[in-house]
Amino acid sequence: MDLILKPTEACNFKCTFCSSTSIAQEDIKLLDIEEVYKFLDEWPETRTIIVNGGDPLMVKPQYYWDIIKYLDDHDMPTRISFTTNLWPFYVNPDKWVELFNHPRLGVCTSFQYGDGRLHGDYTIYTEADFWKVSDKMLDLIGYRPDFITVVVDGEQDMAIANVELAKKMNVECKLNYAMASGIQDKPLLLADIYKIYIELYKQGLGEWEYNTKDIIKSMRDEATSCPRNRSCETGIRCIQPAGDQYTCGSFADDMEYPITGPSLREDPELLSMHEWCFTCPMFNLCNGCAKTIKDHKRFDMHGQHCFEMKQLEQDLMIMRDTYV
Repeated sequence: MDLILKPTEACNFKCTFCSSTSIAQEDIKLLDIEEVYKFLDEWPETRTIIVNGGDPLMVKPQYYWDIIKYLDDHDMPTRISFTTNLWPFYVNPDKWVELFNHPRLGVCTSFQYGDGRLHGDYTIYTEADFWKVSDKMLDLIGYRPDFITVVVDGEQDMAIANVELAKKMNVECKLNYAMASGIQDKPLLLADIYKIYIELYKQGLGEWEYNTKDIIKSMRDEATSCPRNRSCETGIRCIQPAGDQYTCGSFADDMEYPITGPSLREDPELLSMHEWCFTCPMFNLCNGCAKTIKDHKRFDMHGQHCFEMKQLEQDLMIMRDTYV
């Protein structure tokens, strides 16, 4: 089991595509740490706690030290992974250095070109800013962190530049498509992100982008991760700041399908984009994520997606059969 932990929705950034349901400058709501302990008692073999938000660094370090102590005291194997913009670390590294150097903890960050990733004062988080943060991580923690990019409609042409930056930094980028949650009111057409993955493969940049490799696993029916794992409910939970639990971090942002209700796959509308999908060789690519299925049906985008994916089938099959 993996746990997506959202201890707060507070964030120091004001990104225009954010999927969090509430963005605040102050830490107005903090998950009761006892909820984390209860979860760990129920799932003592939890592999990873993936901490996001908001931003994890809006919470005091002691919160995470307490979790680490609980893991140590109960001899649990769990690792902790932060997904954070890292700006509070850059501004005040002494506050975070000891925690970031702990062997249980790893850090992933985020960046993208364009004008959507914004500081708290609404100025753009630039490549120069990102290099400063990455350099400080390298100097003080010993590595440059991998990073996530959220691809939104209208910025597809900048996506590959993020992977080129990852190559320059010798890290891995994960190009995620925007879903319809929170401030982001419409998803990116799913076919558009596959066009980008195909182009990355053709340009020889797949080595530096996580999803390009993962979609090939999906087409080969090998184990995959979110958002192409149709059995994700069996291996992941998400706890929100109020303590409510979900089997999907994205649906948690919408406060839909809590663990106390019906399973995601019990809703027939979430099984597939179309009734004919089950006979398509690209089934896993289009229907791995229930949230994506719902978003595309909600905005009547599933027909356009299917039409455009059919145009990509040959390239995707070549990727499946030739990628080593």
